[in-house]
Amino acid sequence: MSSSSPGADSSAPASSPAAAGWRRISLPPFWAQILAGLVLGVVLGWVARTWSVDWLGRTLEEIGGTFVQLLRLAVGPLVFFAIAISITNLRQVSNAARLAARTLLWFLITSLVAVAIGLTIGLLTNPGSSSNLGPEDGALPQSEGSWLDFLTGIIPTDVITPFTELNVLQIVFIAAAVGIAALQLGERATPLITFGETALALLQKALWWIIRLAPLGTVGLIGRAINEYGWGLLSDYAVFTVDVYVGSLLVLFGVYPLVLWFAAGANPLRFFRGAWPAIQLAFVSRSSVGTLPVTQKVTERLGVPKDYASFAVPFGATTKMDGCAAIYPALAAIFVAEVFGVSLGVQDYLLIAFVSVIGSAATAGLTGATVMTTLTLSTLGLPLEGVGLLLAIDPILDMIRTATNVAGQAVVPVVVAAREGILDRTAYESATSFEVNDVAAGSEPPAPPAAPRPREATA
Repeated sequence: MSSSSPGADSSAPASSPAAAGWRRISLPPFWAQILAGLVLGVVLGWVARTWSVDWLGRTLEEIGGTFVQLLRLAVGPLVFFAIAISITNLRQVSNAARLAARTLLWFLITSLVAVAIGLTIGLLTNPGSSSNLGPEDGALPQSEGSWLDFLTGIIPTDVITPFTELNVLQIVFIAAAVGIAALQLGERATPLITFGETALALLQKALWWIIRLAPLGTVGLIGRAINEYGWGLLSDYAVFTVDVYVGSLLVLFGVYPLVLWFAAGANPLRFFRGAWPAIQLAFVSRSSVGTLPVTQKVTERLGVPKDYASFAVPFGATTKMDGCAAIYPALAAIFVAEVFGVSLGVQDYLLIAFVSVIGSAATAGLTGATVMTTLTLSTLGLPLEGVGLLLAIDPILDMIRTATNVAGQAVVPVVVAAREGILDRTAYESATSFEVNDVAAGSEPPAPPAAPRPREATA
């Protein structure tokens, strides 16, 4: 029926909120959907394991696996275009080199603090000694990390394999090369940059759709973990699990607020209010790259200029891993050493700190931290079979690790922007949480208005 039919109010726009309200199904808040998914996953996993309901266990595995596979499907092209475009966006930022250097410096500083916390907790609690596990319980991992592989594996042999095998480090290398080359070409690269920006927008839109499936993915991921390992698993890993959560929470709600308060002069409560959508999604999805669009959205709403945020957030999503690459490897090394009866000295702890701070890019924003763990163990000369001890508990630990990662990826741009005098303080103080469903549907409420810039003096 035509919109101009008799009786229609031609003065009411077709897309008005009143017209759209009755067509859209009212959904509960995203955090409530996530919580419901967690509870339902635990219940279904417990039912599947307690009564050996094979079909339910397989269903949970398929649901969780499909959600992760959808995230992985978007990772390759998303990382490529995000990194390449973020580099080209630096042409619009004054003092771009200074901002990039400051960003990297704060990444390193906060990572060093995080690994120090992990080492301290591990030395105080001895997580391996309190476990009933032994060397016979270990198993070699399917993939390993070494410094030689890390250094030589950055440069790809072709441009296709990194995307088919999802080698994120090589994708980052290709994207950085393309971005830098586009900067050097200047105006001649404008059509290519425009295409890249459009492709990135399309990928982020598609990823928003995947993100909306996170509550369903939570049911599968949590249910599968409970069904496969059960509650008895926690007894052998109780101290280690508590250590990882305590260490991550100390960084998340201790270190980051202190950095915001003293280094940026910013209210930490305002930060968490604005950044909470990204933190909660990271906890569920267990993927920094998968959370990237939300992280960038909250960072911009916290007053970080878009041109700078579009560089710092994708850069952080592939290199800034305080949870997976700082706290966790430190505790994992101590845990494995104690289980295998290996004594660690001061030089070993310093080596753990070095590996964690410098090698964090090896985690590359994907679910899990196996590569980083093998890199740490191999550097220390610890048995790689120790990785097998940690795989069972990894899904439970990866949630808090990724939440810590993503929070740090938003904190550092805020700190750097504040110290460089480019943070919009009005937007930061006014930043609020938002519904992921609304953003995915394109109906996000507008961000707070930016503070007016002072008028330049004229001669």
